[in-house]
Amino acid sequence: MKLFLAFITKEFKHILRDTRTLIILFGMPIVQIILFGFALTNEVKDSRIGILDYSKDEASQHIIHELDASRYFDVEANFSNPQQIDQAFKEGKIRLAVVFPANFRHSLFQQNTASIQLIADASDPNTATTVVNYASSILKSYQDEVLGEQTLPYTIQPEIRMLYNPQLKGAYNFVPGVMAMILLLISAMMTSIAIVREKELGTMEVLLVSPVPPILVIVTKAIPYVLLSFINVSTILILSVNLLDVPIQGSLLLLLGESMLFIFAALALGLFISTITNSQQVAMLASLMVLLLPTLIFSGFMFPIENMPKPMQFISNLIPSKWYFFIVRDVMIKGLGFKSVLKESLILVAMTIGFVLIALKNYKTRLE
Repeated sequence: MKLFLAFITKEFKHILRDTRTLIILFGMPIVQIILFGFALTNEVKDSRIGILDYSKDEASQHIIHELDASRYFDVEANFSNPQQIDQAFKEGKIRLAVVFPANFRHSLFQQNTASIQLIADASDPNTATTVVNYASSILKSYQDEVLGEQTLPYTIQPEIRMLYNPQLKGAYNFVPGVMAMILLLISAMMTSIAIVREKELGTMEVLLVSPVPPILVIVTKAIPYVLLSFINVSTILILSVNLLDVPIQGSLLLLLGESMLFIFAALALGLFISTITNSQQVAMLASLMVLLLPTLIFSGFMFPIENMPKPMQFISNLIPSKWYFFIVRDVMIKGLGFKSVLKESLILVAMTIGFVLIALKNYKTRLE
């Protein structure tokens, strides 16, 4: 046991004295959580809009004020004719144009109906849909304010509730995805590189003939990254709660436990990668190409899996980060318990065992 602990201590010292490794381990999570939390968000805020107001009455001015006062829009220009709207779109000055017809207030209060034209730049369809929905929501709020308790015949009044994320903050979706991506990349990539480095330098044979069994030698390479990855989880959660205002609705203990399970799965995947590569560059490239892109595409935090073709949905089931993303989202955002994530947890356990068995089999074959 003392010799086993000595090997683990040696691995810790190797990591702590390598500045580049420390930057990747602790710098990358902080940078990514800040980037995804603030820069790479699917929220659309402060969109520049233009106004063409033929009415210029109290009602239209009130709506314009509501649009400008919201955090979603900034009134960039006031137009006098439709040609100016077309030119503003061509120059990229605005994302949305709001056109009020003449006698807007009179039509609204006397005829109980009035139309407002929303013109959006659909060269980016997702953004166009989002800004139109935001503007429609503000118009709906004004309509409810004007009508009060009055109801018109055959009018449907939908009551909308946004569960778990009422303000539709993008960080609520990105934080679980970033956690899955960071832990998978760091744990798998750094573990595979640490083992391949020994093979590349020719010192792996020396370690394998030491008094410690070869399997334990491989395990000691992965153990330090368990602790370091757990520190990364804690760092991400602290930044998420205090910097991005993303609450932990469920059990923190359950969330940390599931994170440890995913860390073990990522470490096992790193062991597997180390058995099929012989250089650090190849191990890093394999980790980035095999782990980064599938995590971004198939984990579900950037692109809905339900919209993918059936073969792609099947491939997504083979990505460990998909299941961890679901776990973090359900526990952290929805506040669900262990029973709700039991299926995902069992899948991660099965993947961990599978990667470990394949890796140990490959090492055993190589030793023989």
